[in-house]
Order: sequence, then structure tokens, then C-alpha cells
Amino acid sequence: MAVDPSFYISPLSEEIREEGRAQGRAQARSESILILLGARGIEITDATREKITTCTDSELSRQWLIRAVHATTAEEIFGSEELPDR
Repeated sequence: MAVDPSFYISPLSEEIREEGRAQGRAQARSESILILLGARGIEITDATREKITTCTDSELSRQWLIRAVHATTAEEIFGSEELPDR
């Protein structure tokens, strides 16, 4: 029985792959934020951990990661101000 490879090169297939890549990037960024905060000795509550790990907004998690470099508390990374591109 021959397999029809057309699905694997279809726009739908590419969309599914891109969603998977985006989820992987979000998970990696969440892990990076948690590792950075932990390495800096900043306490991470369960609520904070959940907020970080459930974030699906790539730009927002990028801002959190940048803020985590300088934050003195985990809550500081959730500031509302926009950060300039660096």
C-alpha cells in the first residue's frame, strides 16, 4: 500500500509543524526564566511558576526573560511597561 505524501508538504502540515515549534520555543523560554530566577536565588511560588509555564505569548515571555536578568523578585518580571528591543 503506497502512502500519499501530499499531506506532509501541505500548508496544513506546515502549520501544524510551526505550532509545534512555537510550543517548543515557549516551553524552552519558560524553563530559561525559571532557571534564571532559581540561579539568582529568587523565590518562585507555585502561582508564579504556573503563570510562566502557561504563557503562550512569545513576545511577552521574551520580555519576562529580559526582566528576569535584573529582577529582585519574581513578581517584577510581570511588569506592565514595554521594554525596548535590545
